[in-house]
Amino acid sequence: MSMNAPKFRPSVCIDAVFGTLDSAAAIKQVAAAGIQAIEFWGWWDKDLDAIEAARDEHEMQISACCTKFISLVDPATREDYLAGLAESIEAARRLSCPTLISQVGDFRPGANRKAQHDCLVIGLKQAAKLLAGSGVTLVIEPLNELVDHQGYYLVKSDEAFEVIDQVESEDVKVVFDIYHQQISEGQVITNLRNNIDKIGHFHAAGNPGRNELTIGELNYPQIFDAIADTKYEGFVGLEYWPTGDAVNGLREVAGWFGQ
Repeated sequence: MSMNAPKFRPSVCIDAVFGTLDSAAAIKQVAAAGIQAIEFWGWWDKDLDAIEAARDEHEMQISACCTKFISLVDPATREDYLAGLAESIEAARRLSCPTLISQVGDFRPGANRKAQHDCLVIGLKQAAKLLAGSGVTLVIEPLNELVDHQGYYLVKSDEAFEVIDQVESEDVKVVFDIYHQQISEGQVITNLRNNIDKIGHFHAAGNPGRNELTIGELNYPQIFDAIADTKYEGFVGLEYWPTGDAVNGLREVAGWFGQ
C-alpha cells in the first residue's frame, strides 16, 4: 500500500480464517500474525469467558460479531429479531465490541418486494431504539446471490444505502463486503467512496474463490488506499478461507497496514 499507518485497521474473522481451531487458539494465531483485532459470527455458540481471557492475554480488540440470524423482511419474525438483537447488544457490550453484523433474511417468494423493503426499514427503525445510547452500531450486510447466498433478499449496495437513509439513525449502517459487492455489482471503489458515511464496517476476501486478498482480480492495496482517502476509521474484517499457511497470509496483509 502507498499510505502510511491508515486510520482504519484490519480484523480477522476467526470463524473463517481459523475455523478448525477453538477461539482461544485462533486468537493466539491472529496475534502471531501481528494483527490486534478479531471478529466472529455467532456469539451464542462461543465460550465468551475463553474469548475474553484470550483477548486480554494478547491485548486484542473484538471488532464485530453477529446478531441472531432472524429475518427482517418478514413481519411475523420481527419481534423475534428484536429480542435477539437485545441479547446481542448485551453480549457486545460485555465484549466491548462496537459492531453487530446483521443479515436481513431471504427473499420471500410471492411477497411484494417493496413490502419486504418497507418491512426491513420498519424493523431497523425499531432496532435503532434498542441501539440508542448502547455504544453499539448495527450494520446490515448485502450478500451476493450468484455464488454464495442464493435467495437472499439484500444483494445490491444501493438498496442497502437507501434503507439506511430511510432509517435515519447513526446507530444503523452497512457492512460493505468488497468480495460480495464485486460479484453483485462491481464499482467497489466508486460505491464505497460515495457512501462512506453510511458504512460502519468492511469485509474483504479475494475473488474468485473467497480466498486470500492477494489472490484474484481485486486490487486490495488500491482499494484500501481509496478507503484511506476517506474519513473512515473503523475496521476491515478479513473474512476468507486460506489456501496456504494462514498466519503467513495474514502477516502479508498486516504489512500493508504497517502492523
